[in-house]
Amino acid sequence: MDKLKLMIVDDEERFLATTQKLLQKKGVDVVTASSGAEALEKLRGQSVHVVILDVKMPGMDGVATLREIKRQFPMVEVIMLTGHATVESAVEGLKTGAVDYLMKPADLDQILEKANDAFSRRIGIEEKIRVARMRGLMKTPREILKNT
Repeated sequence: MDKLKLMIVDDEERFLATTQKLLQKKGVDVVTASSGAEALEKLRGQSVHVVILDVKMPGMDGVATLREIKRQFPMVEVIMLTGHATVESAVEGLKTGAVDYLMKPADLDQILEKANDAFSRRIGIEEKIRVARMRGLMKTPREILKNT
């Protein structure tokens, strides 16, 4: 089974560096990006399971980045993160495909718990896809007998 690979996307460099160090001390494989465009570029080059994504960023905001992540990398689970939470941004993020929503300042254990939950969700989806593919490859007894 894969180990969780987490990406944190936030325009606050200090938050990124601190959170990355603390999560790495807990044994989590963490990559960071300081913009939506950088996140998409890094996702093209490496496998990431879960993205913690800030809503408010200059340039490409979190919701626009979420849309692109879901379009280009549909299996990546995304958790929205903001210090400026509004009901509207939460609803929009969840409708667009985010699996959860966190408020800043988010407790490190809460970030890790939600990331692990999202990772477990992804593993469950991958297993369902594997089973569906196997069912498509395997023939029913009737199909086997018909071909003999």
